[in-house]
Amino acid sequence: MDTKKYFEENKKLWDARVGIHAKSKLYNLDGFKKGNTSLQQIELNEVGDVKEKTILHLQCHFGLDTLSWARLGAKVTGVDFSEEGIKLAKSLSDELHIEAKFICSNIYDIENHINEKFDIVFTSYGTIGWLNDLQEWGRLISKYLKPGGFFYIVDFHNIMWMFDEEYKYFKYSYFFNEKPIEEKNQGTYADRNANIKNIEYGWNHPLSDVINSLISNGLQIEFLHEYPFSVYDVFPNMVKVEDGFYSLKGMENIIPMMFSVKATKSN
Repeated sequence: MDTKKYFEENKKLWDARVGIHAKSKLYNLDGFKKGNTSLQQIELNEVGDVKEKTILHLQCHFGLDTLSWARLGAKVTGVDFSEEGIKLAKSLSDELHIEAKFICSNIYDIENHINEKFDIVFTSYGTIGWLNDLQEWGRLISKYLKPGGFFYIVDFHNIMWMFDEEYKYFKYSYFFNEKPIEEKNQGTYADRNANIKNIEYGWNHPLSDVINSLISNGLQIEFLHEYPFSVYDVFPNMVKVEDGFYSLKGMENIIPMMFSVKATKSN
């Protein structure tokens, strides 16, 4: 499958989203500049102490999580294929005097840019749906981990990508299909009223493919957690539930909305 076209179109999409997201309430850039973290309590608890650790952050957007880990004492490298995203990330790093390294690259091309290994490889919230090849994803994660290091992902559950645009019924297969899902959208998840129209291409992956891509590349699963809520109000048809989380209306505590995985490299 020739994915060049799809990645090029998605790159245009994410370049256009950067400026909108930087001004959005969801990302709260003003609060971040005042010292707020962009990280959620789930990943803070599950990743643990990162002081003096090296972290490779895959698909970092414009770097708020990357810089948040750096604020906690980690030495972090953020990677994203959006030139506008990396440009803003570098600008924020300089403005806020937070040391971090940022590289503009498609995840599948990072071997052209990075030679070192890391204590932690991290990725979060809306990542694997943009990737067509999870076996290659798993290989790269394993390659860039030091022995004894671990990979951590927290993301929206694969079931969430089965829904129609209004999140009221299932439209797409849970299972991987070589041909990507093509969607036309108005606005973005961070600002549904934004003056931006786009076509995006994505791939659904069953949770078994996520897990098996890590196992087959030499990682040992330490845990898999599933959550019946979202930490972000980024889907249509959402209601607030206990602890300030969000759920699809009428499906509270019925479907998983997020998952997290920690996997360790032994050698």
